[in-house]
Amino acid sequence: MTTLDTVRQKNIDQMLLTNRILNNLLFTLTPEQATTLRDPDDGDKGWTIMDVLGHINDFDIYFMHRAEMMVNEDMPQLPAYDHEQIAIDHNYNARDLREVMVELATHRTDFVDFYRSLTAEQWERGGVHPERESFSMTDSCMQVYSHDLVHLEQITKILRAAA
Repeated sequence: MTTLDTVRQKNIDQMLLTNRILNNLLFTLTPEQATTLRDPDDGDKGWTIMDVLGHINDFDIYFMHRAEMMVNEDMPQLPAYDHEQIAIDHNYNARDLREVMVELATHRTDFVDFYRSLTAEQWERGGVHPERESFSMTDSCMQVYSHDLVHLEQITKILRAAA
């Protein structure tokens, strides 16, 4: 196994770990807390925990769609997403907390299985990211874990502010 293969595998493993951290962190959270506790950095307009979970859930789908495009097309132009507008359109706070957690676990398992199924040639595929230009399959895998970390910190900050 090459160093790059090891890095990829570690990132895939971290995708599962961050999902477990979310489950452990939010195990005792009530639906009311999930929809009323907000990111203190943004006051009344800050995202709730449900907003954050809905966003992570949706972006697992969007990130996987981009990765699938890279496997199936030659250097595709990857779509951009307006996360603020998506949060408004999807009305995350109207969703059921436990259902979203189950959906996220399902999407994450599918995403991990997708990455684990890639051949060496597929790992070499890439696309054009709307914000970063050249974007490799390894970048794609690392983006999921990095994205999770940003939002795990955000949820932790929300919970700390409420304590």
